[in-house]
Amino acid sequence: MEFERPIFQLKDESLFRQDSYRHGQWVAAKSGRRFNVLDPGSDKSWASCPDNDTEDVDEMVESSYRAFQQYSVLNPKKRAQLLLNWYNLCLEARDDLAVLLTHETGKPLAEAYGEIDYSLGFLWWFSGECERIQGSISTPSAPNRRTLVIKQPIGVAAALVPWNFPIAMVLRKAGAALAAGCTMVIKPSPETPIACLALAHLATKAGFADGVLNVITTSLQNTPSLSERLCTHPLVKKVTFTGSTRIGKIVAGLCARNLKKCTLELGGNCPFIVFDDADLDHALAQFMTLKWRHAGQACITANRLYVQGGVHDRFLKLLVEKTAQLSVGHGMREGVTMGPVATPRGLVKAEEQVTDALRLGATLALGSGKAFNGAIIDESKCGNGNGGYFMSPTVLANMNKDMLMAKEETFAPVCGVFKFDTEEEVIKLANDTSMGLASYAFTSDVNRVWRMLENLEAGMIGLNTGNASAAESPFGGIKESGYGKESGKDVAVNEYLISKTGTLTLLEN
Repeated sequence: MEFERPIFQLKDESLFRQDSYRHGQWVAAKSGRRFNVLDPGSDKSWASCPDNDTEDVDEMVESSYRAFQQYSVLNPKKRAQLLLNWYNLCLEARDDLAVLLTHETGKPLAEAYGEIDYSLGFLWWFSGECERIQGSISTPSAPNRRTLVIKQPIGVAAALVPWNFPIAMVLRKAGAALAAGCTMVIKPSPETPIACLALAHLATKAGFADGVLNVITTSLQNTPSLSERLCTHPLVKKVTFTGSTRIGKIVAGLCARNLKKCTLELGGNCPFIVFDDADLDHALAQFMTLKWRHAGQACITANRLYVQGGVHDRFLKLLVEKTAQLSVGHGMREGVTMGPVATPRGLVKAEEQVTDALRLGATLALGSGKAFNGAIIDESKCGNGNGGYFMSPTVLANMNKDMLMAKEETFAPVCGVFKFDTEEEVIKLANDTSMGLASYAFTSDVNRVWRMLENLEAGMIGLNTGNASAAESPFGGIKESGYGKESGKDVAVNEYLISKTGTLTLLEN
């Protein structure tokens, strides 16, 4: 397959890898087939990777299983040192990783740096977690007995990684797994395999043994069958998936066949609530970062903006003025503050949601809600360099609960503004969704802060705070946004551990 690499020079050209990684070797698919990787900012093919299928899975998993036999008994201090080595090598490669990330995801270079800095926090944090894995000893009610609980790594883990934060999701999942003593097979998204392969290269340089971290690439077409084989493979003991609720339910069903442990971080329909007594400048600054980052393509993005009647018009005016200052273009271009949508599918859905809102009475306060400048919205025509997948930031006013944007996740640079009157009303509106990933509330009333924390139905609540994701904070949702936690003290590593209970009877002399 033909592709043209973009004109960029990496400081370390060894980071530009285009083959799958198995047991310390760069390997092709058994079929010999490959797929192209597209730059969403130009629609050009700039790399290619092996199009693996089910026939390639067994060797990947068996490699990780062999590696698990030795890695699982490695002492915690050594695992911590390896993670810190990986951290330092990723830090040294920060500039190159940012360039690769921008060409894969389309996000502006400054955002790419932001993702890397955020991502490295996971390696730093989980290196410390290695030595905080502890069991317990207790005295039970029965006489002359002691109860001992030990924790051990569960086995080979499979990670199904999304395209919107490919470095962060790899390091958050792999950091926890490797800290626990597990080995891992990673399947990156077909849109973003190159950064993941670079991370695997750096992990080997850091000293991780062959097979501890394997990467298997595949095309969009083969993703379902390959993923199913990973999820149902008898040697895979844990699956971690980040993606849509629809696919998450399929993954959960596959894992349920063999009662396999899984962690699901799924879609969000996150409300962002601004009360009359909020600090509007602060709320707006937090919203701007949260909403427009990666062109609105984050699971915890502000999906529904609720503004109380007393400040609605003023806040809408400030939002439009500030959003109009965003500069849209290719992420490598100087001065660009918002890049393209990552896939043509995102443009199609965004246009559908805007059309629906306008039909039901919404009004355009900014933008058009349409792809622009030759943006490709027909996926069959992609890969020919016909232009990137762009949409200007769009703000819709006069929104109501009957519109698709109130019911579905919006993964695009489109914002809908809803007016509300009372606290009771907005809590009901905010919770009126099947999903419960994150919610945000801005107010100067400390009593209301507590009520928001307790009454909003989400796994993470931002209180006068936008994006609060960090390595030390448990990340995960409730309802149809999934289950299990990633990052945070104890909880994330525990997802990769099993507990064994030992009961000891003390014999008399």
